[in-house]
Amino acid sequence: MFKLEIVSRWVIFAIDFFLCLIALVLAKLVRHNFAVEELNAIALYKSILIFSAVNIVVFCSVRTFTGIVRYTSIQDSFRIFFATLLSSFLVFIIHSSFVLYGLTKFISATTIIIQALFSFLFLIIYRVLIKYFFMYIKNARLNKTRVLIYGAGEAGVATKRTFDHDAKVNKSIIAFVDDDLRKVGKTIDGIQILDARKLAYLITNHEVDELIFAAHAISAEQKDKVTDICLTHKVNILNIPLPAVWQRGELTLAQLQQVHIEDLLEKTAIEINTEEIKGQLKEKRILITGAAGSIGSELIKQLLKFDTGLLILCDQNETALHHIYLELEETHPNRSFHAFVGDIKDAARMEQLFETYNPHFIYHAAGYKHISLMEDNPSEAIKTNVLGAKVLADKAVKHGVQKFIMISTDKAINPTNIMGASKRIAELYVQSLNSSLHSANHIFSNGLSYINELKVRPITKFITTRFGNVLGSNGSVIPRFKEQIEKGGPVTVTHPEMTRYFMPIPEACKLVLEAGASGKGGEIFIFDMGKSIKILHLAKKMIRIAGFVPNEDIKIQFSGLRPGEKLYEKSFIDESTGPTTHEKIKLVNAAPISFNEIEQQIYKLIMYATANNNAQLVLQIKKIVPEFKSKNPVYEKLVNQFVS
Repeated sequence: MFKLEIVSRWVIFAIDFFLCLIALVLAKLVRHNFAVEELNAIALYKSILIFSAVNIVVFCSVRTFTGIVRYTSIQDSFRIFFATLLSSFLVFIIHSSFVLYGLTKFISATTIIIQALFSFLFLIIYRVLIKYFFMYIKNARLNKTRVLIYGAGEAGVATKRTFDHDAKVNKSIIAFVDDDLRKVGKTIDGIQILDARKLAYLITNHEVDELIFAAHAISAEQKDKVTDICLTHKVNILNIPLPAVWQRGELTLAQLQQVHIEDLLEKTAIEINTEEIKGQLKEKRILITGAAGSIGSELIKQLLKFDTGLLILCDQNETALHHIYLELEETHPNRSFHAFVGDIKDAARMEQLFETYNPHFIYHAAGYKHISLMEDNPSEAIKTNVLGAKVLADKAVKHGVQKFIMISTDKAINPTNIMGASKRIAELYVQSLNSSLHSANHIFSNGLSYINELKVRPITKFITTRFGNVLGSNGSVIPRFKEQIEKGGPVTVTHPEMTRYFMPIPEACKLVLEAGASGKGGEIFIFDMGKSIKILHLAKKMIRIAGFVPNEDIKIQFSGLRPGEKLYEKSFIDESTGPTTHEKIKLVNAAPISFNEIEQQIYKLIMYATANNNAQLVLQIKKIVPEFKSKNPVYEKLVNQFVS
């Protein structure tokens, strides 16, 4: 295949120069109705000489010849228009000077105007012809990928022009498709806009190989339908990123990505009260525990949108925390943050953290979350999820933290596993602690020494947030499926009927900030997670997106329910919850229990966990959380014996 070289700019200058001279001669002929005998040779020579001198100066000044002709744009057209206008104006000034000083007239004003029009037309037309010639050469290659662009807005046009400007791309844009019927039937750069409702027919009729999503406003549901059509017809699917991440405001081909399963799951744009959050967090020192995890790291990104003070990033995963820290140094060099390696169960280490940084707010995202692992290691679940939360909560009270926002899970509701039960116990502790503190706050007049000590600093407000599975979190089902598909399978699904709720991590963290700002202390908030998704359908869709056929190219195997797992999850957005100021956040109607009672019960629980006495530990969990019904056969037998 031959290579199309870029012509020297001086060649373009010479072509422009001679075309303008041809335009001058043609203008004089038009002026004299093509009567050659009426042309004044001396006047013509003077005109050519003066126009030549003027055009050389103007073209060099305006630099009309520096653009690459095959990529001629509207900006080049404006530059040429200005150059011809300026050239004609200067010639008119020179001609007027000749007349003023009694010299011989060499050109008429009419000829100058006609010459300007011809010059502009010639310079534009030859550029457009060359541009379309190169496009024809590029599109004439065999075996080109035939592409539809979904979306005829600015992003779609940018995508099309990005392909036009890269001669190495072996793709041919067949058409735009759009849902807006007002656009259907029109053209952009000679490419027709077709009706997206007829996508299946268009793919077959035009033998489409690839579809590029260039419509960011499209709903996840519609995107899922379009993807299904494409996968049925074995059409490759690509996404363009949001304009915010384009390089210097321009899309590059390297930024095109395969569509991801996360793009197809239901996502509702969530609006939060940024002014209230901004007011509360302004210049505040904020501690984020579990900062290197999926939720913690996203919370950091969300908090950086506000004018906070120092961000203290606490995690015991040294490698992941170091990675987050380096990333923040690079992306936010003017913000204050500190990486603190520490275990939340270590009271002495946490005391050092609080004494050193004295945070105003705490977002507690640290904890163990994997159900099956915690079933095998119940003592560790209690130590981290219960003892760790208790250590932080106690330190928060001691050091006058203003707000403590604990991130829990919907698996704490009627728990069937150790992980969910441990989170529920942590909820009970912080809720009862909040109730105890704020009840005490009403009886300062009693003069109790404990109360008098609290009067010198803020009374901590404890707020709990619950939500379900988040998309793409570390160790969750979607990253695992991706890894299994990359290895060629098999993809392991727990059960063909298993369903789960999912929410994007950024949306979940927005709601955490909203709940934290609106909470007055003692609340347990639960988030509306939307519709449940069948895991088997998720696995099949991911295999198809990767270009394979489920159970042919990549097998799907069913592993069976693990101890503690549920087949279905319930949303729990029902009569047991009440409304809040945000439609996606509900308030759980749960009265706190006695602080002294829960403290004593947790003391025993931690004692059993420290001794690794799993049997007594499970029985103690049942005492604290009566609604706990283990799905683990070993623990279920213990609990049943305890109940009987």
